[in-house]
Amino acid sequence: MSESPPFSPTIGLLTVSRIWDAALADALKPLGLTTRKYGLLGHIRGMPGISFSELARRSRITVQSAHAAVSAFAEAGLVDDGTAHAGSASSLRVTEKGESLLTQAADEVTRLDAAFAAQHPGLTSALRALMSELVAKTP
Repeated sequence: MSESPPFSPTIGLLTVSRIWDAALADALKPLGLTTRKYGLLGHIRGMPGISFSELARRSRITVQSAHAAVSAFAEAGLVDDGTAHAGSASSLRVTEKGESLLTQAADEVTRLDAAFAAQHPGLTSALRALMSELVAKTP
């Protein structure tokens, strides 16, 4: 009989993360969003006027991927580029429709957060403390 590997907090956190990432993906799907799209739209809302380069950097994707995502957002009426012409810097902003979608998505995140906190109160407290530490260390 093989011996169980020792507990790994890294693997444990990744496992928990995958489970809740899947729950978030399932909650966002009816809204027409993925986790990545939700993050991109949130970055645009959080930094009105953000450029494609900055959006790509913050999202850890290529500028080409940022352009493709924003084009889809614009077609859906979720994002507006006030300076959308060749040769000028973009100035991306979330539209009223995009704000409404982000509000719906935030409601789903709130629902998932409540479920997570109810099921794992100790882990919730530990994650809150860890995030506070990380934010404090960020320049």
